[in-house]
Amino acid sequence: MRSPRRRPLLVPVLLCAAVLAARPAPAAADGEHGFGDGLGAQVARLYEEAAAASQEYDAGRREAETQRARAQRYEELRARELRELGRLRADLGRFARAQYRDGGGLPMAVRMVLDGDPDRLMRGQHVLAQANLAVGSALGKRRAAEERLAADGARAASAWQVLERRTAELAVLKREIEGKLEEARWRLQGRAAASVAAGACPGAVRLPRRAVHSARGWVAPVEDYRLSASFGSGGARWARRHTGQDFAVPIGTPVRAVGAGRVVRVACGDGFGVQVVVGHPDGYFTQYAHLASVTVDPGERVSAGQWIGQTGSTGNSTGPHLHFEVRVTPEMGSAVDPVPWLGERGVGLG
Repeated sequence: MRSPRRRPLLVPVLLCAAVLAARPAPAAADGEHGFGDGLGAQVARLYEEAAAASQEYDAGRREAETQRARAQRYEELRARELRELGRLRADLGRFARAQYRDGGGLPMAVRMVLDGDPDRLMRGQHVLAQANLAVGSALGKRRAAEERLAADGARAASAWQVLERRTAELAVLKREIEGKLEEARWRLQGRAAASVAAGACPGAVRLPRRAVHSARGWVAPVEDYRLSASFGSGGARWARRHTGQDFAVPIGTPVRAVGAGRVVRVACGDGFGVQVVVGHPDGYFTQYAHLASVTVDPGERVSAGQWIGQTGSTGNSTGPHLHFEVRVTPEMGSAVDPVPWLGERGVGLG
């Protein structure tokens, strides 16, 4: 028996807009209505390529910044070593001048005769010799350190320049892929809109299965998004109140089943455009609307995180987004707020 809190709401609420009067047509066979050339699959492939290119570009930028910082650090250390070398050279010059002033230019025998204490003279001479050796050794070490830092700095600078060139190449590749993706996205959206206008739903686009393993068994319906219209908000495009949560994402963004279940509906032809409804074992249903393509058929079992469609702007929609709804029945008018519903299942939205 269903829990009382899951009974259908008595007052039906219209989602995203007034539902069109036309009834959804049966789902077309796979490959019909212009989807047979693999446009949805092309968008999915370009989507993944763009994501991979962005990751590689970002990694390249980070590595280039690391190498640049390393080169700058070596240059700072080298400058410090040069300053130390200059000070040691100045110290050696002072020792030499002091030795000259103290008679360092006279033969040792003459200096011993003139000095009243030969032992003191010898001790002073020994100290001076030791000081000269110490300064000379320090100069040698500093010079070696300066040469080593110069070589390390040159290698770091060279690596940085190589990475900068590679990152520039990646930026060009990233822009090319994103340009192709944007073009393919709008072609996909155009075909989906034409299909919906003709009253025939596009068939499922067969893509490689994509699943996200979650310890909780639940995931967000899209990965990268910006939350827009929320549950219960008002607007001129809705008959009463908004009954779902909208996710602003580009066309062609993979849509994921939030949890395991079975597809109970794939439809189009009303204000939701192309949509998928999934029934879950706990008695709830989730709806994914305004899609540009679907990748599942009615009756198909899905797992949490599995791709079930691609976002679009079909139906009564002013721009690309996913309308996500949670219901206690498969039908509209029984919606509950999806944000706390997902939160109870360990999925936070923000």
